[in-house]
Amino acid sequence: MSAEVIAEEFEVLESIYPTELTKISEREIRIDVEPDDPVDGVEPLTLALNVEYTDEYPDALPKFTLEATQGELDEDEISHLHDELQRVGEENVGMAMTFTLVTHLRERLSGLMREREERKRREEEEKERRALEFPQAEEARTRGTPVTVESFRVWKIRFDKEMAAKRAREEDEKLKGLSPKEREEYKRMQTRLSGRRLFERDRNLGTLEEDVGDEDAVSVDISQYDRTNREEEENEEDRVTFSDSD
Repeated sequence: MSAEVIAEEFEVLESIYPTELTKISEREIRIDVEPDDPVDGVEPLTLALNVEYTDEYPDALPKFTLEATQGELDEDEISHLHDELQRVGEENVGMAMTFTLVTHLRERLSGLMREREERKRREEEEKERRALEFPQAEEARTRGTPVTVESFRVWKIRFDKEMAAKRAREEDEKLKGLSPKEREEYKRMQTRLSGRRLFERDRNLGTLEEDVGDEDAVSVDISQYDRTNREEEENEEDRVTFSDSD
């Protein structure tokens, strides 16, 4: 392409973009691109389009690059816009295409701003929804679950099982501190003693456990304790019999 033809296109572009266009060299220009329909309440977004014309232009695409000059565009967005310009340029090979490229960019920037506005609106709606739901959820959490006869029955069954398991674990811990003979005697007593004697046995067993853990303690024979109890019971029976005969 001759310098005269390039100069002619530059002249047309300068008349369209008097403040936006900067001539870098005889074959390179820079145009600041703004959205054709800016959106209020959204961060402004502008780009710089750098175009370098080759000798084959317009029968071949010019070289062009994009740079964000206001607002933020991530690498994926820049890459996507570049691919779109490539496609638009290929559709206009053989004719002056710079104006078409700039027009497409202006439309796409407006589209990006509308997308960001919509995303911001959805985020605000979600924030409001959560703000409304939180008091309801907190109220439900603090209110608790209403108790019915059926729910209490289910809870009672579960509670009784947990307590039985706990007592079994505590019983195992007690037995671990006894000798095999003492454990056997303890189990035998468990099956025959009354509630009162069980209470007394548990109290004495606690003392026994402390004595077993003490190196200076005197060992206790539970069988002697049981024999004494039997003698006391026999004496009580004899006294009762004597009273009747009287």
